[in-house]
Amino acid sequence: MRTRLPRLLVAGFLAVVLASCSSASQPARITTHADDYGTPVGGQQVRQGGDLVMGLSNDPDRLDPTTSSSLYMRYVMSTICEKLYDNDSSGNLVPQLATALPKFSEDGLTVSIPVRSGIEFADGTPFNATAVKESLQRHRSLEGSQRSGEMGPITDIDTDGGSQVVIHYSVPFAPITAALADRAGMIMSPAALKEEGKDFGDNPVCVGPFKFAQRTPGSSIVVERDPNYYDAQNVRFDTITYKIMADAKARAAALRSGEIQVADTMSPQDADELSADQRLRLLVSGSFGFQGFYINIGNVDGAGKPIKPIDTPLAKDARIRLALSLSIDRQALVDKAFKGWYEPACTPVAPRTSYATQADTSCPLFDPQRARQLLTEAGVQLPYPITMQAMNVSDQLQYAQALQTSLAQGGFDLRIVPTEYSEMLTAQKSGNYEALLLGWSGRLDPDGNISRFLTTGSSGNYSGYSSPALDDLLGWAAHTTSPARRGALYEQAVRFIQRENPYIYTYRLRNLTVHSTRVTGIEVYADGAVRLGKAAFVSDRNG
Repeated sequence: MRTRLPRLLVAGFLAVVLASCSSASQPARITTHADDYGTPVGGQQVRQGGDLVMGLSNDPDRLDPTTSSSLYMRYVMSTICEKLYDNDSSGNLVPQLATALPKFSEDGLTVSIPVRSGIEFADGTPFNATAVKESLQRHRSLEGSQRSGEMGPITDIDTDGGSQVVIHYSVPFAPITAALADRAGMIMSPAALKEEGKDFGDNPVCVGPFKFAQRTPGSSIVVERDPNYYDAQNVRFDTITYKIMADAKARAAALRSGEIQVADTMSPQDADELSADQRLRLLVSGSFGFQGFYINIGNVDGAGKPIKPIDTPLAKDARIRLALSLSIDRQALVDKAFKGWYEPACTPVAPRTSYATQADTSCPLFDPQRARQLLTEAGVQLPYPITMQAMNVSDQLQYAQALQTSLAQGGFDLRIVPTEYSEMLTAQKSGNYEALLLGWSGRLDPDGNISRFLTTGSSGNYSGYSSPALDDLLGWAAHTTSPARRGALYEQAVRFIQRENPYIYTYRLRNLTVHSTRVTGIEVYADGAVRLGKAAFVSDRNG
């Protein structure tokens, strides 16, 4: 549990961090490609019905919001499992199943959330505050939950009547609203939870424009229109099929042929050509997230379990990890591997958000000479070997190969192991890796990009990293409600992380989604989820 850190101790700790993290840095460059988040249906003429097919770039993990750690699960769940809050295209938090933003007590220890009334889950179970409480309790306490650390130091959850949920904290927790705009805010049918238990993800039931129909593992997921949905009159498709298509070239070809009508995560290699096709529309959005690689420092028995030492120089010596970071020519790599569509990422704080400053988004300078000096000081033989698992898709392997060349200049021998996405998710949780090239779709609040991965004991601490000093710093940042103070604390956290490097940030993608112009109403924001719930086929009367 996070605890409040005394102010004098915080001040002293920050001074130490500032003194020890004075290596040169440079501002991260922002790409110049214009954002296009898509357009709501609005007054356009559309037709009722039809079956949409989306080419989904990876097979999601289990469709259980409590235990999932997959971005692609969020794509599917966005149509069948609404949240208490959502992000809008401007990056604001807005109510979804809640009716207003939370109300915080004066001391910050009580958070009251008004929720919708008079609506139903897909199985006909009434949606109310009691149902919300049950889902939040499950997120908080289910064994294997990936949400517990995102929700903060909760002492109790109760209801105030049928339409208000009250969360009680031991200390204030400012990021809770942002956390409830992701999977921690997905509310599940109590009847389905009782019937399915831990197998809920095999037959998920929530509130959404669509409801789960069937899944063929490794092949497809089908959802169908839910007549019980509270806004059913604005849901047009009869079904949506998420067809698993890992190869970006195959997705591009299927878009051109009409086999599918929308596809996510298109390759930057194909983006210019696809955007020039008048039958298609390229949606582009920045990202709250980051890409990079985990380094296994102490994840022996599984993420969230007590850490154990790993007897390798890479795990034990922060100088070697710093040398890794200094050996990465971040700008050159994104320009070469991604044709300038992506941008360097050097920290977990997303640009274009209220917490982004030059100090907490700047990149370490590319300095392979200093990297070699650090390796020599650490007493290791050059080139120092590292085995890295990378997703077995073209773009990721191409980037890994470019990274291999860059790291060689700093004295490293990177050995790449192509790995299927599902196997990588298993490896990161179990700790069965040395280095793992895998990113995070990101959250609006910095806490969701940092604490989940680097707080001692967190279920998402895949590196097995532990620092009481960083725990206290992140705890203080989460517990204060002053935006200015939180921003200053996250700046110091970034400097600390860049010294220790349990995760090395390398680039930030742009969400490249393509859809047929026969479809409208598809939207993609910086949280990365492709929103299909209110989309429709364009009426033939439009031409």
